[in-house]
Amino acid sequence: MAARPRIAIIGAGPYGLSAAAHLRSAGVEARVFGRPMDFWERQMPAGMLLRSPREASRISDPGHVLTLEAYEQAQAVRLPAHVPLSDFVAYGRWFQSRCAPDVDRRMVARVDPAADGFRVLLEDGESILAERVVVATGLAAFPTRPVEFGGVPAALASHSSDHHDLAAFTGKQVMVVGGGQSAVECAVLLHENGADVEVVSRAPQIRWLRRSGWLHATPGPLHRLLYPPTDVGPPGLNWVVALPELFRSMPAALQPRIAYRCIRPAASGWLIARAAGVRFTLGRHVVRAQPAEDRLEVSLNDGSTRRVDHVTLATGYRVDVAKYPFLSPDLSRWLRSRGGYPELTDGFESSVPGLHFVGAAAALSFGPIVRFVCGTWYTSPALTRAVLAPSRTGHVNRSALMHAQSS
Repeated sequence: MAARPRIAIIGAGPYGLSAAAHLRSAGVEARVFGRPMDFWERQMPAGMLLRSPREASRISDPGHVLTLEAYEQAQAVRLPAHVPLSDFVAYGRWFQSRCAPDVDRRMVARVDPAADGFRVLLEDGESILAERVVVATGLAAFPTRPVEFGGVPAALASHSSDHHDLAAFTGKQVMVVGGGQSAVECAVLLHENGADVEVVSRAPQIRWLRRSGWLHATPGPLHRLLYPPTDVGPPGLNWVVALPELFRSMPAALQPRIAYRCIRPAASGWLIARAAGVRFTLGRHVVRAQPAEDRLEVSLNDGSTRRVDHVTLATGYRVDVAKYPFLSPDLSRWLRSRGGYPELTDGFESSVPGLHFVGAAAALSFGPIVRFVCGTWYTSPALTRAVLAPSRTGHVNRSALMHAQSS
């Protein structure tokens, strides 16, 4: 029997840990690199609640035994319907302790093609050989910063992912740019930490996601028919994106429209009451931002200006595989992409044989579901099947990579 491929998983968040759980359960040697749940702990605001409901916040494992409910039982705790960030981080690390207790906390500095697969260089200079590499690093490399803030120092304007402890803004005047969940919740948390907060959004109104309807609130066959447990998108489209095979079968021209309709900017209805102390300036956008002494002068398209202590850019993320700092120039050159996203096969494999991408980087190929934790339910089994497939066994050699370069 052919030896199972050795896999290096870059990233120890939900997708990397879930992939490790499934691969190891199938007898595949998989080694995980990264600090478990680090992005969630360090680059999301303290006090945040997960927007997804409990059933969509479970990390997938092959036996369905490492659930939030199992975590609650093991830790003798009861989590609320909307899971606090700190509890989700603790759940992720509990998951890791059971499926990948030997996570290598060193960061990957570079990945190069090698004769028998890939050479993975670690931050301390050690290198290992891996037959395959799975990139599961999430969104950390892709924060979007509007051009109007290009020359503004980080002390005056920063992305929402740059801060965890918002208490540093107590007593400050802060503008939040954006109109989705990140913007509204960040504004609420800033206000609750004693900041004077204004939200500026291009949208003429905030889209509030409410679940007050009787059908959504009442469990039963009709509810299950209309609402998949993934809970992404409106009725009808939610099932299209819940089933990535179905999403992939849609006409290519329709896929981006379906995806946008399912994840367009919106904020949870349970934030409405908490946002009462936040000012909202809607239908406006920033046209200029310029330092003025120790503050920032911000001009909007209606001609108004204001001086603030800080601007928080809750402007989302834009995937661009060219921004992965660890991919060697050769791999980046051989990697086929569209709109910044790698083009992937059914097994999440890129145009470079043996190089896989999971999580948000796979959204172009598999739909918006893979942007969320619930996407691990599909991703990890599909990745494992591809790795185990007879045509996929054996070493990924340099000739295969050269073929990828010329194709």
